[in-house]
Amino acid sequence: MSSPGVVLVTGGARGIGLGIVHAFVEAGYQVMIGDLGSAHTSGDWNYQLADGSALAKAVEKEASKGEVASCELDVTQADSCAAAVAATVDRFGGLDILVNNAGVVDSGPIDDFREEDWDRIFAVNTKGLFLMSKAALAPLKASDQAAIVNTASIAGKQGHPNMSAYCGSKFAAIGITQSLAAELAPHQITVNAVCPGVVGTAMWLEHLLPSNIEDQEGKEKNFEEVMATQIPLGRPQTVEDMGRAALYLATARNVTGIALSVAGGIEMN
Repeated sequence: MSSPGVVLVTGGARGIGLGIVHAFVEAGYQVMIGDLGSAHTSGDWNYQLADGSALAKAVEKEASKGEVASCELDVTQADSCAAAVAATVDRFGGLDILVNNAGVVDSGPIDDFREEDWDRIFAVNTKGLFLMSKAALAPLKASDQAAIVNTASIAGKQGHPNMSAYCGSKFAAIGITQSLAAELAPHQITVNAVCPGVVGTAMWLEHLLPSNIEDQEGKEKNFEEVMATQIPLGRPQTVEDMGRAALYLATARNVTGIALSVAGGIEMN
């Protein structure tokens, strides 16, 4: 059976990105996983980012289910973005869907927040959307089923204390999504955003809701217990939830410019 299309997922080696990769692989797509790889320096952020080992493990995990490849990618660098798109086209013959998932978070009061951390958050979460979308535009225009899906956040719909950098970057991501949706509509390229709620990835377990529990299973259990009391549907969101949402937005040909909250009712509009 032929593949329904080719997908490039940025930040695809771990967490939500890997959940998105899995959804597209299960649906029969050919998938390129882009992530930092060896460009990541251990210990240079407040939680673990994807290194070369994570990238290799992601490919190994998904390769048994479909056609998967990987490339090292830093979405803050234009040359790296162009190289990732070229690698995808070279490997699979084109590009139909770009999933701009790469993102980072930091938090803290504005009077203590470091300028370099602010710049990094916006470089990845906001400039990265610009650089990747621009790099992918030519092959997307050549596709008859082109779509861009951006990972934003419910933090892009409501501000929170001590989160001005992250919330600001995600508000911007939704604005960019809407602007690109209008701009690219004449080319029949849909552009939408997934807005995750509370997902038990490293971003939450190691930074936003850390605990004194040391083992991973204990951390995850504690996280689920806490979230069960705060989320209307009674459970945190999963990477699989985000994967299904991204797949829907990428294939819904008459849906564009929306920011879809997948948040168990914790954010409603």
